[in-house]
Amino acid sequence: MSIVLITIIFAISSQTFALPSETDDRPFNKIYAFGDSFTDTGNTKSGTGPSGFGHVLQLPYGITYFHRSTNRYSDGRLVIDFVAQALSLPFLTPYVHINGNNDDNGVNFAVAGSTAINHAFFVKNNLTLNVTPQSLDTQLLWFNKYLEKQGCNETGTEDKCSELFKDALFWVGEIGDNDYAYTLGSNVSSETIKKLATYSVGRFLQVLLKKGAKHIAVQGLPASGCLTLFMTLAGTEDRDEIGCVKSVDNQSYQHNAVLQAKIEDLRKQNPQAVITYLDYWNAYKTVIKNPKGYGFKEPFTVCCGNGDAPYNFSVFEVCGTPNAKACANPSQYINWDGVHLTEAMYKVMAKMFLNGPYSHPPFNNLMNKKSS
Repeated sequence: MSIVLITIIFAISSQTFALPSETDDRPFNKIYAFGDSFTDTGNTKSGTGPSGFGHVLQLPYGITYFHRSTNRYSDGRLVIDFVAQALSLPFLTPYVHINGNNDDNGVNFAVAGSTAINHAFFVKNNLTLNVTPQSLDTQLLWFNKYLEKQGCNETGTEDKCSELFKDALFWVGEIGDNDYAYTLGSNVSSETIKKLATYSVGRFLQVLLKKGAKHIAVQGLPASGCLTLFMTLAGTEDRDEIGCVKSVDNQSYQHNAVLQAKIEDLRKQNPQAVITYLDYWNAYKTVIKNPKGYGFKEPFTVCCGNGDAPYNFSVFEVCGTPNAKACANPSQYINWDGVHLTEAMYKVMAKMFLNGPYSHPPFNNLMNKKSS
């Protein structure tokens, strides 16, 4: 298996929630979302997203909830969709599809395959083969352009800017996994990526805070070593006690530790804001350790794959290719296509973030701060 292929393939690229009633005031009137394919609701499509998963524009992507492809990398809704529903908001419009009439409740700037580190870094290190050119800097550029079109710029009024920010939740989805994936087999160390990626996220948050963001939720990286792709590619000697790839999980854990330290510094510098850290790593691990307790059949087999043992997955025939088929009941599976998760798993993650012990401080703190 070539390192280049592994790098390309990896690109990361109703409810039991406590919902407000129709008569309640919404805690937030809008959401601005950022991130990669775990959060992207349509800014990419088959020809522009992660090349290893180049069939998102067609079924079976979207088969569970929308019954058509919406360019989400799942069979249905993502965490950000469940968050919007929990806040009594409509699904967010992807930035590339806003038309002036569909963005009253926020915009999704997330891009599948996006990196935390600026694309120029990968160009400089000759790591641009099939690497999505968008990064957090791109998403910030889009956000700035959006604000300008709304009249929030150097010549705009302070009231207009305040209107765009005061009732907004800023959702920074997990981002950074692609940075590690794109440098596999290169001379760039994981320590370098950890330093640069967490710096990029910290700087991005700092810019949002300076612009006036008061309520921010930041997702850490998931337990990436539990994704089926790594389970397939890694040697059996590189495993933890539950079967996940130990080295990759350790990498994600260490990355999150640095990110949390940067978030704590930003909290001290910005006492007027609430920044909630969403512990994707431990939430994911909790489910993997007890899949049946959350309604899943088992932890690693993918729903949409080509039938190859042991995980119904092959890097050469991923979901959407002719020999890959979707399972009959995606709700019994954690993993959808080898890297991305099923709607059922995203729903569990959203519940754990919004109502469980995996947000620090608890997500309700965002609500309480806003209403105070």
